[in-house]
Amino acid sequence: MAKTHPYRFCFGPWNLSEGQDPYGPPTRTPRPFAWKLAQLKKHGFEAMMFHDDDAVPDIDRKSERQIRKQATELRKRLDDLGIAAEMVAPRLWFAPQTIDGAYTSNDPRGRRYAIERSLRSLDIANLLGTDLIVLWLAREGTYLRESKDAGRCLDYLVEAFDRLLAHDPKMRLAIEPKPNEPMDQAYVPTIGHALAIAGLTRDPTRVGCLIESAHATLAGLDPADEIDFAMKFGKLWSLHLNDQNGLKYDQDRPFGNVSLRSAFDQVRALERTGYGKQGEYVCFDVHPFRPTKPEQWMDHLLNSRRTFLLLVAKARSFDEEAARELIAARHYQALDQMVIEHLLGR
Repeated sequence: MAKTHPYRFCFGPWNLSEGQDPYGPPTRTPRPFAWKLAQLKKHGFEAMMFHDDDAVPDIDRKSERQIRKQATELRKRLDDLGIAAEMVAPRLWFAPQTIDGAYTSNDPRGRRYAIERSLRSLDIANLLGTDLIVLWLAREGTYLRESKDAGRCLDYLVEAFDRLLAHDPKMRLAIEPKPNEPMDQAYVPTIGHALAIAGLTRDPTRVGCLIESAHATLAGLDPADEIDFAMKFGKLWSLHLNDQNGLKYDQDRPFGNVSLRSAFDQVRALERTGYGKQGEYVCFDVHPFRPTKPEQWMDHLLNSRRTFLLLVAKARSFDEEAARELIAARHYQALDQMVIEHLLGR
């Protein structure tokens, strides 16, 4: 199956995490980046996602010359292995300058830092051979409504995006929405918000989005509907598939782990809309369970891909004609059971 479908797969080095959480230390000994890159290649994934400081560690302490040198060296390693860089994302949520926001900080020095670091991310992406910048607006929101003016913050976001768009006319920006966490309330919580703000930028054709299954669930939305919505606008440029157990913290569970039917609907939406035919990747933003042993470190990624491919087969073998007849007859109970039995292999 993997040899005949059009999908290409990737993950990021953070998806081989060590098990630490806010309440406890790592449960697995950290492995170097070279090991993670080797695992990606060994198991047949075609690309790797990068934060800017995945590509160039300690980026804030390095000169432009050092940054370019390390990015160029990484590009050679990727080329030698036949691995592509899917995207680069500026990691703006760790820095002391972004405690109260990055692009939307009340402190102009924080906003300036966020933009300057993002511009370096564009340069790194160019050197790594990708034209996609992913913007997870992690701290673009507020803990206290009275502390910020949402309208002014929208202006700040557009100003930042315009600076990025002007810096490199080849680069595309993909906004990754999330309704909360780490901020209590985010300014761009859904794909609709992301596409609306894209229309305010200097070049809306180069501003699209990235959908993450769990983030849509956290917003109380259906990930499959978000996929259909973004694809209708031609704006779904990347995808983070995972799963989520309710409206809790962001869990990054393996794809299909909680709701197999929701996973089926997402795959069916991707099939229906032709996602991947323009070279887009299916990325798994999943993490191993904390008790995972080192020898099982890749299982969550391999299982997510296997589940995805099995659901591709299910989507392609679903009797669409019979479904249309039930829809026309408004026999939704039968349609419901038809989906359930199809997933159960009946």
